[in-house]
Amino acid sequence: MAVDPDHGVEEFFDGSTEGLALYNAVAEAIAGIGAASVRVSKSQIAFRRGRGFAYVWRPGRYVDSQVAAVLSFPLPRHVDSSRFKEVAHPAESVWMHHIELRDVADVDAEVRSWLTEAFNNAD
Repeated sequence: MAVDPDHGVEEFFDGSTEGLALYNAVAEAIAGIGAASVRVSKSQIAFRRGRGFAYVWRPGRYVDSQVAAVLSFPLPRHVDSSRFKEVAHPAESVWMHHIELRDVADVDAEVRSWLTEAFNNAD
């Protein structure tokens, strides 16, 4: 799932080559899990499989932040990890986990395992 200009990914990360590189790392990790569609909106890029299971967004658009990208994903359980900036509980069976991405190395085996779980729960 490489960057496809038709999806609007490059425009979303206009002015942030670091953010685009982080998105690419997430997209490559997801491509290694399975097929997903990509939807770019004004506020985020969503990876979908039946429903959304991973979201990349630019926090600097909404709050004062030096972080180029945040990866958010819903799981049916709360994962306790110091890697999460925040875990929200918006619905009875959904915990939304938010990770600040600072380097492509942040998209490691642990993150890929969480993305795999989110992917499997999105059908």
